[in-house]
Amino acid sequence: MLAIFLKTLPFFAIIGLGYWAGRTRFFSAEATAYLTKFVFYFALSAMLFRFSANLSLAEVLNWRLIGGYLMGCLAVYGLATLVAMLRKQDIATAAVEAQCATIGNVGFLGVPMLTLLMGSEAIGPVMMVLAVDLIVFSSLIVILITGSRDGRMHIGVLKTVTLGLLRNPMIVAISLGFVWSALEIPIPDPLNEFLAILGGAATPGALFAIGASLAGKSAERVEVALWLTFAKLILHPLCVAIAVLWLLPIDTYSASVVIAAAALPVAGNVYMLAQHYGVAPHRASAAILFSTVISIATVSVVIAWVSQL
Repeated sequence: MLAIFLKTLPFFAIIGLGYWAGRTRFFSAEATAYLTKFVFYFALSAMLFRFSANLSLAEVLNWRLIGGYLMGCLAVYGLATLVAMLRKQDIATAAVEAQCATIGNVGFLGVPMLTLLMGSEAIGPVMMVLAVDLIVFSSLIVILITGSRDGRMHIGVLKTVTLGLLRNPMIVAISLGFVWSALEIPIPDPLNEFLAILGGAATPGALFAIGASLAGKSAERVEVALWLTFAKLILHPLCVAIAVLWLLPIDTYSASVVIAAAALPVAGNVYMLAQHYGVAPHRASAAILFSTVISIATVSVVIAWVSQL
């Protein structure tokens, strides 16, 4: 485990450097926002397109993997929702809390870290996890919040969800990459080099941006944030492990990657959605802060465990 911890430490050290830059105001909130936009729309998109363009969708599309991961996610999502309801929270707040318990930072942290730690073959399972998170759960939270406010479902909600998916550069980059792969068009060397250089900025840029954004996070609603942190870092990988190892078993390597992805801390886009809809942004913020700090230890433990499967 110590060897795995030492391998993950540089990733979290860059997050720590970003946190210092944000906390000391060396990096302003505006600078952090623009760095995040650069990573999200350009560097990470270039990395995902290049990865997917060099993969075959038929090879990486594993319905048992998707089903197992989704099964584990829904178990935690349902539990988090039940706990919120027992605390007399409304549907919108319960949806945000369930999102915190289920959606990890796969795009900014998982893609660069897991492919480096677990090998380039990890990119296929990681992208399937990312697709489920973006398509299923990013849509679900919008449907639940909007539906609870309007008291009913209407066509406008579906339009909002569809446009949100089409405007997400990660989904667009992955989709275009798989289309390029399906057409069996070789990537020209200049384009490949361009994507490699631009995509190379994704890892340090994303990690630094995570840290800088954490500097602005508050630690309100500590008890709730700690519960959501426990659900995300412990219960989520545990439920996914049960699903992909026993209930809907897949090959050991893919299972280990999916479990490791489930162990990642709460994703930053949960806070963006919570803030956008004005639903519990402070508890989402605190959950991101606590889960990221504590995951320095827990992610190493989980990766060390799955490496022995």
